[in-house]
Amino acid sequence: MIAPSILSADFARLADEAAAVAGSDWLHVDVMDAHFVPNLTLGLPVVTSLRAATDIPLDCHLMIDDPDRWAVGYAEAGAHNVTVHAEAAEDPVAIAKDLRAAGALAGLSIKPGTPLEPHVEVLKHYDTLLVMSVEPGFGGQRFMVEVLDKVRAARRLVDTGHLKLILEIDGGINADTIEQAAEAGVDCFVAGSAVYDAEDPGRAVEALRALASAHTTHLR
Repeated sequence: MIAPSILSADFARLADEAAAVAGSDWLHVDVMDAHFVPNLTLGLPVVTSLRAATDIPLDCHLMIDDPDRWAVGYAEAGAHNVTVHAEAAEDPVAIAKDLRAAGALAGLSIKPGTPLEPHVEVLKHYDTLLVMSVEPGFGGQRFMVEVLDKVRAARRLVDTGHLKLILEIDGGINADTIEQAAEAGVDCFVAGSAVYDAEDPGRAVEALRALASAHTTHLR
């Protein structure tokens, strides 16, 4: 699965930018509040408008404080997957239940320096795990290969039946890094500049999908 990140798109033309990647599996939407991360992007009104402008399932990544209060609103607005950060959630199990009740998949994200092990039990309540391969907040950062150890550990837990999750990765994904991530066991790849800086974003999505497919072993 490829999820282009509109963080790298032209915010003045979001409907057109979504149309340019019409063959994508998900459309990744980074919501930042300038508190949890040192950047401010877009919020619920823009997500609501974008939902009306595209049929691509929206993958909303909430890099915000107090997701316990705000997350369900994104599910109610029609987001397909709503991801909150383990580092910010006060009651992640309750959030997961509320998101599912509102009709969305529930996602949990961990920053590069956050270990996986303390969150394994909580992840039994979630549908997706988003491993950050850069520090959250800004696009265009260098891929942190060391986080792939967490991906491999999560992949083992999924393959052995301990967890039932879509494994997602976000940060620095491009033609040079997607192969390593695929080999580690990732299911869904978030890509920003690798898609939207390309001359043809739709073709860039297909090229990334082909690379990921060629190096994915857990689905064979």
